[in-house]
Amino acid sequence: MPGTPLESIPVHLVTGFLGSGKSTLIRGLLDQKPADETWAILINEFGQVGIDQAMFEARDDLVVKGLPGGCLCCQLAFVLQATLVNLLHRHRPDRLIVEPSGLGHPAGLLDVLRGEAFHGILDVRDIIVVLDPARLEEPRVREHDTFRDQLDMADAVVLTKADLATAAQREAARRHAADHWPARKWIVEASHGQLPISRLFQSEKHAATAAALPASDAHDRLRAAAEKARVVRLDEAVLSRPGREQPMYETATALGYTTLGWRWHPDTCFNLDRLTSVLDRLSPGLRVKGVLNTDAGWRLYNRGDGAARLEPSVWRLDSRLEVIGEAGSLPEPEALQVELDACAE
Repeated sequence: MPGTPLESIPVHLVTGFLGSGKSTLIRGLLDQKPADETWAILINEFGQVGIDQAMFEARDDLVVKGLPGGCLCCQLAFVLQATLVNLLHRHRPDRLIVEPSGLGHPAGLLDVLRGEAFHGILDVRDIIVVLDPARLEEPRVREHDTFRDQLDMADAVVLTKADLATAAQREAARRHAADHWPARKWIVEASHGQLPISRLFQSEKHAATAAALPASDAHDRLRAAAEKARVVRLDEAVLSRPGREQPMYETATALGYTTLGWRWHPDTCFNLDRLTSVLDRLSPGLRVKGVLNTDAGWRLYNRGDGAARLEPSVWRLDSRLEVIGEAGSLPEPEALQVELDACAE
């Protein structure tokens, strides 16, 4: 009821490296949500244009807020508190799920969630890390500071894409996840991103000892630069709409990764066959996701580890595409845009 003090709202952090399946897992949990609960989901993306929130359908019992353009730990840390205050008091959710960027470090985010501004209001529960067993075979991922720290800070581990992994990969992932002290509270496999909602409802308060892990030097440098610049990302609702003639393009580099992002006017319609042909030719090591108006209707394109998924989308505001990869590994943006523009009808 309006005027009732906000108190002990359960908060669930779902962390994990780029392309590990965080959004898919959250969507699976939403399918199991009790009808009498209102949930809020705060999605942070490393990319500039904001695509992950387009995966969630608008409904009365769900509030989805996107914060693209950096990570909540450092680049967006100083706007997170104001965003949360507005979200909590305006929508008064029964439960909050936070999905940090795949390159985000949970330490700075925890500082905000457990800070004085939200004392008694937010109840941070077990941190869940999403781990794709196949990623452990990639040295560049396994040795990345953020990847290791996300796993170190987690109370529980979900092995996603278990249906795509071999038995040996799943067993290696279990051993890797279990090699930790204090011991994980649980490690479960989630084929097709399906996690029983009981894992949320039975979660406990996040262990204070795990929160002592500091952010990496790279995150600290980004935070210092962001605080000095005081660059505030505009709210999604007031972003300018792309023109009909020319898409809007944005790029950024941080933490060893680069993102290329485009937004097109909603009336721009792509030939789906030509478009997927262009996207499928991109290097398998790149993370590619988009929500696009096509001759087959609005479609969500989601590719990680070289495997692409295409499904209907509820998004209608504009077409968006994001390509993320290690710095120096991405295609020439001008050349890629020419190919993309040629797919428009």
